[in-house]
Amino acid sequence: MKVRVDEATCIGCGVCENLCPDVFKLGDDMKAKVLQPETDLDCAKDAADSCPTAAITVEE
Repeated sequence: MKVRVDEATCIGCGVCENLCPDVFKLGDDMKAKVLQPETDLDCAKDAADSCPTAAITVEE
């Protein structure tokens, strides 16, 4: 799966990092960063589904 974060939409709530810390991390600017742009971890989908602003895109 390919994972992207729209940093303009991200509000830095940290849900993605809490659900999938191997794929997401909040940066110094409090925006989510993708650590693994390609992953097979299902938690990436969970993070995308849980993002309150829909800033995370997961493509299979």
